[in-house]
Amino acid sequence: MSSPRVSIWHDPGLSYPARPPFHPSQRWPELPDAGGLDPGNGVHAAVRELFLQLGLDAGRFGTAAWNPLGALIAPGESVFLKPNMIAHRHRLRDEWDSVITHGAVIAAVADYAALALRGRGRLMIGDAPQSDSRWDLLVERMGLDALDANLRGRWPGLEIELLDLRDEHHVEKDGIYVETVRLPGDPRGGVAVDLGADSAFAPLDRTRRRYYGAYYDWAETNRHHGRGRHEYRISRSPLEADVFISIPKLKTHKKCGLTVNLKALVGINANKNWLPHYVFGSPGDGGDQFEASTFKHRLENAIVMPAKQLLIRGVPAFKDFARRTKRMGYEFFGDTEQVVRSGNWHGNDTVWRMSLDLNRILLFGDPAGAMRERGKPKRYFSVVDGIVAMEGNGPVAGERRPAGLLIAGANPVAVDLACARLMGFDPARLPILSGALHPHRWPLFEGGEADVVPVSNDARWNRPLAEWRPADSLRFRPHFGWRGAIEWRDSAD
Repeated sequence: MSSPRVSIWHDPGLSYPARPPFHPSQRWPELPDAGGLDPGNGVHAAVRELFLQLGLDAGRFGTAAWNPLGALIAPGESVFLKPNMIAHRHRLRDEWDSVITHGAVIAAVADYAALALRGRGRLMIGDAPQSDSRWDLLVERMGLDALDANLRGRWPGLEIELLDLRDEHHVEKDGIYVETVRLPGDPRGGVAVDLGADSAFAPLDRTRRRYYGAYYDWAETNRHHGRGRHEYRISRSPLEADVFISIPKLKTHKKCGLTVNLKALVGINANKNWLPHYVFGSPGDGGDQFEASTFKHRLENAIVMPAKQLLIRGVPAFKDFARRTKRMGYEFFGDTEQVVRSGNWHGNDTVWRMSLDLNRILLFGDPAGAMRERGKPKRYFSVVDGIVAMEGNGPVAGERRPAGLLIAGANPVAVDLACARLMGFDPARLPILSGALHPHRWPLFEGGEADVVPVSNDARWNRPLAEWRPADSLRFRPHFGWRGAIEWRDSAD
């Protein structure tokens, strides 16, 4: 597998440039015609230092032609850049720079990917946002139109694609689904991949479980999971790409503790409702939807789940009724940002399995939907945007956490392990990370946490991960459903 080496660049004063297209000045001679747009782009400078620190092709071509991604990408190939584009805004207020990858980080990575392609081949930038998110606002806020135009002007022979991988957009009013709008989706279509007995869900097949997916139609989710079948519908463009570059946002997450690279692959799906998010019920009856089986929880399911079925049937009068009464429901059962429901807690035994399945498919799957035998995985690289991160009720309702961090590496597990420690979380207490280290037919990481060797401009982190201590971390606040369950503590505590 790829190197466990991880680069960490830390600058507490680092901030995003104000306006797109977020390109650097003539100070970067390796980039042709990049000058004059934003002389003060400190993010590009930080990404450049991040790459230099990792030793990516440093000096191989000389100063004027330094190509940090040259060892990963060959001219004429196809490269898929996948930022975090989950939502166009924070769930509770109109801000976004802690929610999605900032365009300045995307632009810097795209610049060096285009340089490695030498202006030949294809550069795709895409994701599958939440079904109710607005693509037009995401593109505007991330500056992707300006980035597209700038790259085309400098590399006229390079194919540039901005891809909304979703097949559907769900229109909501007052938090209630009211309409489905069909979308073009991935221009290359999607492919079904069944991991079967090799799925992380396979050990659960001995008992019948009822999964809830991304949407009200849980019958669809369960047609693809259970009784030996564990099937995902994956967008073909990421599978066809020669190189996949993940550019996630550093955030806490309500269903798996943290979201960096491993969880972010929900964004390569052609149909997110094939993704199990939780199992109905509580641990006492084989579920992980709630922490415990109480009368109030059973009553909530008895009311809310039939209501969701009526909503997807499109009964107009019921949609109006649901919009008027949803607030009363929250007042009685509790707001989702204050009480545990929908698998939003440390007992979620579902999302980590789904996430690891998706990573195996990306790294070892082919565009026809077959899994290659164990061998060389897809070429992969990660650049994590932690300049402004999120803590608390992530991934869309937490608090901004200016951290001044950029993290890079060539293995998703190694990078996520370092990110967890930076945030003050213990990977052994996070199933998405501890599970990723288990031996498997298609391994995500061959080794353990002790094999991860970060390099950093910050002395606290410029040493093997095994030598870090809790006091070295930035002590992010977990989602309330994970509080007390994942924090990294000294052995004496």
